Amino acid sequence: MRSLRVLVTGLLLFICSSAFSASGDAETERQEAATGQALQELAGRFFAWRRIQQPSQADDIPRVERPDGWLPDWSPDAIESYLEQYEQFLQAADALDSEELTVPQQVDLRLLKSAIQRVYWELEVLQSPRRNPLFYVQQTLGSVFELLLISSPMTESRADNIVLRLEHIPKTLRYARSNLDLAVRPFTDAAVDSLAGIEDRLERMETGLKPVFPPALHNRLGKAVSRAGTALERYSTWLEKQKDTTQTAFAIGPFSYQWFLVNVALIPHTPDELLAQGIQASNRAVVWEALEHNRNRDVPQLPVFKTIEQQIRATEHQENEIRKFLEIHELMTVPDSLMHYRNRPFPDYLTPLSFLGVTDDLTSETRLDEDAVRYIAEPAEDLPYFALSAARDPRPLLIHEGIPGHYYQLARSWANPNPIRRRYIDSGINEGIAFYAEEMLLQAGLFNFSPRSREIIYNYARLRALRVEIDIRLAVGDFTIEAAADYLAHFVPMDRETAREEAVFFAFNPGQAISYQVGKSQIIDFLADARREMGDDFSLRDFHDFLMLNGNVPVALQRWEYLGREDFVLRLDALGGKPVTVPQ
Repeated sequence: MRSLRVLVTGLLLFICSSAFSASGDAETERQEAATGQALQELAGRFFAWRRIQQPSQADDIPRVERPDGWLPDWSPDAIESYLEQYEQFLQAADALDSEELTVPQQVDLRLLKSAIQRVYWELEVLQSPRRNPLFYVQQTLGSVFELLLISSPMTESRADNIVLRLEHIPKTLRYARSNLDLAVRPFTDAAVDSLAGIEDRLERMETGLKPVFPPALHNRLGKAVSRAGTALERYSTWLEKQKDTTQTAFAIGPFSYQWFLVNVALIPHTPDELLAQGIQASNRAVVWEALEHNRNRDVPQLPVFKTIEQQIRATEHQENEIRKFLEIHELMTVPDSLMHYRNRPFPDYLTPLSFLGVTDDLTSETRLDEDAVRYIAEPAEDLPYFALSAARDPRPLLIHEGIPGHYYQLARSWANPNPIRRRYIDSGINEGIAFYAEEMLLQAGLFNFSPRSREIIYNYARLRALRVEIDIRLAVGDFTIEAAADYLAHFVPMDRETAREEAVFFAFNPGQAISYQVGKSQIIDFLADARREMGDDFSLRDFHDFLMLNGNVPVALQRWEYLGREDFVLRLDALGGKPVTVPQ
């Protein structure tokens, strides 16, 4: 009888505990769902706000689609409001932090916090509106450039927005004069240089636009161009007069740089560690290039295409071949729905403003049914560094910018069902993926029968590894812009004009130049760990498909989700802290 009572009691306890466990599991699931919904709603509000607030930029990765009728607002009141809203978003994100979050939810929350902290980085650490006269060249001309780059046919709505942004330029430049109380001399010089002949450039842009513009807008366009040109000339003259009172120091220092690495870029390393990694990668690239060059000593140099039409046809053929190569060799999936990456000649209206940034249109989250486009010049022996390499063999640049680089990765990521992972932008992982893709296809055999093309890949690697040293030494104050340009021109080697453009861009965008090599190194470590842990179950196709679908997500978070390893995440937490802002 006693054994029966024990059996019944045990059965009742099991039933009760099972019911309690089921109830607890259900409650946990409800909490996770509620937190996930709150996180997505907060992210939705933040990224909608960020589409309006985010500065226009020369780089192609961080470009965002603006609402119809959008105009940049960099008035003192707007900047103060942006900082207040930053605080509110950060507090709201902190309130969602909980140990009960699932790993994917924790990844999403860290992504959101990183995106929010980038606002602080731009406004309070870099202090771009106060320190950088080039910032206002981007917020004026750059905002127009964003619309000129769109490769689909000109619409009345887009034409109207172009005119609106041109009409707004004088107002933005008035704010610039009141905001630039900490202007930096090298950035001032660069802004003045960039605006040389700007009235003529804008007139040529207008001439090029009229054939594709609605006739009803021609008069407004002409007036807007005239007033914008005058305002920009006066801005340049004002900057010239202010130069003697500006400061020469532009470095942000190691502590602020470290804060950026762990709070914005989510890179779990110190600047010294990255510098050592960059030097080692640079040495490796120099050696492999030297060996390749020696191997090819009797091989003639690749000729430059005779015509731009020939280069465009070759690029189209090679893009199709790369797509097939990726599938045949089980490297990654190329969906049938994926559009193409094409070359086109520069439109007449874009050429005068091509100095404003990377001249490609990588489409967007809402334009996945359109081809991506890179605008190219007529092939010639005296083209700048990257354009010349593409005029000999389009594939190295095609891989980086097109497939399986930026366009492919962004298109896959824009199709991610998670809105946070579609809209989070940093560039670190994106540039790392594109750089990794170059050497991945080299090692996979794409260039087995093109020895001089292999040299291009290794020379690209020399440049991108060298950028780590340039970026860090500029940021901590070891390099001037001219010293950085000389270093690049001599050690890549590359033309002096391109070298200086790179040095200027990296000086006022600290942390961007490291993204290529550091991102690539992290991907290689991630892949190696996955291969070791998964053994025979490892699939390059599956790994690369995950990497590309989540291609906007920094590697430290990808490996946490893919491998269940939080070592890099714990190091991010250990290295975190507050930045030391630039002295005023």
